[in-house]
Amino acid sequence: MSRSARRITATVLASGALLAAAALPATADGRDHGHGHHRPAQRSAVVLGEIQYESPGRDNGSNRSLNAEWVTVTNTGRHAVNLRGWTLSDESRRTYTFDLRLPGRSSVRVHTGVGRDTRHDVYQDRRHYVWDSRDTATLRDNRGRRLDAKSWGRYRDGGHRDGGQRGNR
Repeated sequence: MSRSARRITATVLASGALLAAAALPATADGRDHGHGHHRPAQRSAVVLGEIQYESPGRDNGSNRSLNAEWVTVTNTGRHAVNLRGWTLSDESRRTYTFDLRLPGRSSVRVHTGVGRDTRHDVYQDRRHYVWDSRDTATLRDNRGRRLDAKSWGRYRDGGHRDGGQRGNR
C-alpha cells in the first residue's frame, strides 16, 4: 500500500472514530431516544446523612428526649431543592412530610418531638419515639420515588448491620 493510501485510510478511520465518539453520548446518555430504552433512575443530590436513633440517655418521653433522636437530610448539590411534599418515613410507616426549600450544600435535621422549625432544624411534632434500635429511614420525593434509605440494627436474617450499637449512624 502506498504512503498516500495509508494516509487516506488513517484519515478515514480517525474520522469514523471521531464520529462514533460524538454519537456515543447521544445514545449512551440514559435518555430515551425513541428506541424503547428505559431511562435509569437519576441519583438525587438530596440524601440521608447522620441518624441519631433511640434517644441517648433516659428514654423518659419528654420533648427534650424525643428531640434527641433525629435524621439529617443533606443536599449535596450546588443548587437549592424544593422538598415540599417529600417524605421521611420509618419501617412502621410513620411519615414526616417536608415543606421547605433546602439550599445547596446544606443539611436539615428532622427531630421527632415538638419545636419551632428553622433553616437547620425541623420537628415532626410527635409525642412518641419514631426511630427504634432496628429500623430503616426512607426518603421519598413528592412523586413517591425512593431516593435514599438507611437501615441499622439487626438484619432480618439475624446478623448485625452496626454491631447493635446505639447512637449515630
